[in-house]
Amino acid sequence: MAKAKKDDLKVATDDQLQTQLADLKREQFNLRFQAATNQLEKPSRVREVRRTIARIKTLQNARTRAAEPAQG
Repeated sequence: MAKAKKDDLKVATDDQLQTQLADLKREQFNLRFQAATNQLEKPSRVREVRRTIARIKTLQNARTRAAEPAQG
């Protein structure tokens, strides 16, 4: 299942990635708040969200670098 999610990110448009990144950052904030108040139901979700954010940022960076003209 994790492989399918990675593939979904690769075919997503830049706008979709930006929207998903904003949603994940909002969820990450809420999860941190829940953890601080000892109301966290799924501690593994914190790690999953953090890694998905990293995947999106890595993909965005790779796309940005690919779109730049080669400078020598």
